[in-house]
Amino acid sequence: MNLFQQIKGDRLIWAIATLLAIFSFLPVYSAASNLAYTSGSGNTFSYLVKHFMHLLLGFSIMFAVHKVPYKYFRGLSMVMLPIVMVLLVITVLQGTTIDGANASRWIQIPIIGMSFQTSTLAAVVLMVYVARYLSKISTKTVRFKETILPLWVPVFLVLALILPANFSTTAILFSMVMLLSFIGGYPIRYLLFIVGVGALGLVFFVLIAKSFPEAMPNRIDTWMSRIESFADGTQTEEDYQIERAKIAIANGITPVGPGKSIQKNFLPQSSSDFIFAIIIEEYGLFGGLFLLIMYSWLLFRLVIVAQNAETVFGKLLVLGVGLPIVFQALINMAVAVELFPVTGQTLPLISSGGTSIWMTCMAIGIILSVSAKRQEIKESEEREENPLEILSETI
Repeated sequence: MNLFQQIKGDRLIWAIATLLAIFSFLPVYSAASNLAYTSGSGNTFSYLVKHFMHLLLGFSIMFAVHKVPYKYFRGLSMVMLPIVMVLLVITVLQGTTIDGANASRWIQIPIIGMSFQTSTLAAVVLMVYVARYLSKISTKTVRFKETILPLWVPVFLVLALILPANFSTTAILFSMVMLLSFIGGYPIRYLLFIVGVGALGLVFFVLIAKSFPEAMPNRIDTWMSRIESFADGTQTEEDYQIERAKIAIANGITPVGPGKSIQKNFLPQSSSDFIFAIIIEEYGLFGGLFLLIMYSWLLFRLVIVAQNAETVFGKLLVLGVGLPIVFQALINMAVAVELFPVTGQTLPLISSGGTSIWMTCMAIGIILSVSAKRQEIKESEEREENPLEILSETI
């Protein structure tokens, strides 16, 4: 009971995160059978235990972060931003290979023998940093030249370090920064200029990568093939996954039941990138609608918490770290039904994978910290209106 008394913040957000985490066990356990088969271990239960440990650590991070007063995240973002830049540089230079594939978006942690995706941490830190700066200038007249060095240089540095290994994350993060800047009152004419600069920077990067293909083998070709195949319908490895995902979704018209998915045996990323398709196949439209309702409910609660926050920084902080979670979920679902090219984005709190779960939980913890402060103020106001309650607690 004491643990529940320590839980503060928006209880509905706690409930949404918990329901999504609990729901994730069955589809992850079902989809992990393909991983167990391809790895040769045949032990599906070990993947379930691994997923449980990731969630346990994730919720521990959420609990710890939500106990930190959110005002401290202003200073922490300034301290953490140079650190994540260094980590991103190390990640790019390391060029890790996992299961024979180029996985330069991960960094190896030798002490515990784990890999960590630095771009997900960088995304959270950058959104907090942008929220901090936008709140700082919210009452001032914005002059573009004055914002270049403190705002846009760090943004483009982080994006440039993520781009070589992860175009989809770079595009999503850039979109979220633009959206948060718009919500924060940054002039639209300046934002349009930044979008133009970003587009030119991307073209410049592609031209350099094409001129020196040995520097970033296969990355540009992978992006181009995904976009071209999405546009004209040519067959690639990604199209194979999309076709299998659509077959799984079609099978969901008459759900096959928990653990009975057939397409999980053919989808290479059935427990992560394409887990939504497996959920539809096994649980039908009910499973898909459940997830849509959960993420829509989360979005609604984000708006409520942001609206009730007592400071501009609190409002922007909630939207800055919360909207990417919902946006990422929608993109994951859109990829499964071929509304988007394959992006490699996981389904938050559902897909297997340690880093994505931990960073999602960290972001939710930050949101809960903002709502906990509001709850604390409300309780204080109620006590002032009822002095007998203060007297009884003193006695």
